[in-house]
Amino acid sequence: MPGVAAGQLIAFSCAAIFFLWYLLSGRSRLPLNIRAFHFERAMFLDILKVGAVACLSPLQTVLTILIFTKILATFGTEMLAGYGIGSRLEFLLIPITFAFGIASVPMVGMAMGAGQIKRARRVAWSAAAASGLTVGLIGLVIALDPALWTSLFTNDPGVTAAAHSYFHWAGPAFVFFGMGVSLYFSSQGAARVGGPVLASTARLLIVAIGGVGLMMAQAPPWTLFALVGGAMVVFGLSTAASVALVRWGK
Repeated sequence: MPGVAAGQLIAFSCAAIFFLWYLLSGRSRLPLNIRAFHFERAMFLDILKVGAVACLSPLQTVLTILIFTKILATFGTEMLAGYGIGSRLEFLLIPITFAFGIASVPMVGMAMGAGQIKRARRVAWSAAAASGLTVGLIGLVIALDPALWTSLFTNDPGVTAAAHSYFHWAGPAFVFFGMGVSLYFSSQGAARVGGPVLASTARLLIVAIGGVGLMMAQAPPWTLFALVGGAMVVFGLSTAASVALVRWGK
């Protein structure tokens, strides 16, 4: 599809330019004054300590999808197209999880700064519950009736069957995915991102190693979709465990 990459680049570049103009224009409640800026090494290192590690998680998410797409391509174009339809919904659900997760970051950060660790954890779990329930409900509905989504894209029997298989196995696991992504953001507010990043790494390894194993064993295609769903469950539960077990604060 020519122009897709260019379209993404143009859209995000225009968005960045607009937001920069908005901050510089003085209309924002948080004005940006470039002339007053001076580099603070300690603050830069504090930001980098969290941000540099946190950026690994989205990279791993994209890499997981790329690896799985490559593995699934060996099962034919119908399976690949079916997964493409399914993963498109997964991508559209990510902004929902982002909305809850990003909203929790400043709330967790303020609570941590005030020494209110219990409040910070309550915020994180509340955001995770809201994200998991919202995304999980959508996943459950689509798992029960995949035609609500797949019929928007195709009527091809083979592609439809593949997409339905994906939703039957992965749809119920969306609740864990939504919960895990939200807690990943909340952990940034607490400056404790190591656990969520490791959980994302576990998901990547499960899909990559398990997918290659299933491909070499010539397993039926539905097992790959079950693997994706299982990896989401591991990601969500591992992230929750890291938040529950890792000490927040000094």
